[in-house]
Amino acid sequence: MLVTGSVLGISAFQAPSRAPHAMNILLMGTDGRDTISPEEKERFHAGGVACDCTDVMMLVHVSALRDRISIVSLPRDSLADIPEYRDDSSGQEFPARPAKLNNAFAEGGAPLTVRTVEAMTHVNIDRYLQVDFRRFMDAVDAIGGVEVCTARPLKDSATKLDLPPGKHRLGGGQALQYVRSRHVDGSADLGRIQRQQRFLVSVMRELKHLTSDPVAMARVAHALLDSAQADPGFGVGELVDLASSLSRIPLSSTEFTTVPVAGFNPLIAGVGSTLRWDDKKVDQEFGKLRDDRPLIPRGQSPRPDDPPRFSGYAPVRGSSLACS
Repeated sequence: MLVTGSVLGISAFQAPSRAPHAMNILLMGTDGRDTISPEEKERFHAGGVACDCTDVMMLVHVSALRDRISIVSLPRDSLADIPEYRDDSSGQEFPARPAKLNNAFAEGGAPLTVRTVEAMTHVNIDRYLQVDFRRFMDAVDAIGGVEVCTARPLKDSATKLDLPPGKHRLGGGQALQYVRSRHVDGSADLGRIQRQQRFLVSVMRELKHLTSDPVAMARVAHALLDSAQADPGFGVGELVDLASSLSRIPLSSTEFTTVPVAGFNPLIAGVGSTLRWDDKKVDQEFGKLRDDRPLIPRGQSPRPDDPPRFSGYAPVRGSSLACS
């Protein structure tokens, strides 16, 4: 079936769901940088040519009882089968084809990305949230900055991130450097994914302090949604209500992991080097989300590998990623 809407945010693929009251949100961080100033691009080393693709993709599962959050990061270089689609502006139809996962956004925006992720995971996505450089920086500043910590120096030759060991409170621009850096410890995108997850844990901590201030919460929601693309049903009020509800979930009841990776695929002409998912482990992982089951057995608290192993690390609790 062809999708005709490029801004509707509505998925054409509806996977079977055995947990109708749970919620699945696709969080997309795009490399859109035209909204930040030339001075900001220079100061935070965020220049270059944008690919209009997704640098960050996280599938966020909120349990039906709102007592658990499971977050699965999707590596941007994963091999994906882009479904067939039609471009609204030109009317041109494009057949299904292989591509890197982050290219789905470049071709068909958030709706095509949602369809692609649903087809790969068989998890129905209820909402998506798309955040570019400007929205990310403004939201971090609206929170009052985010504290991160590192046990070793973090230096990146591309973003110029330079953090000594210890705790650091980052404003919007520095936070952008932190989540974009991948030339740090040889773990490339997988190391960057882990830092993005650590950052999200820190954001959750900051939001807990804002729940008693509805004005501040609304300010953060406006920063995320203004001038950004979001599902039409994902308005400021719903986002504030959801954030308030989730802020009551302890970090020990949050789970973070990456898609299990089996290795690299053979080079594909016009696509390049791509990651191959471990089909058996992937089906088990996303099967738990479809059934609204935890990724980590009760009573277990595995420790994260830092830096992570190439095959991806086992699910860990948010409390193990938090600054102590």
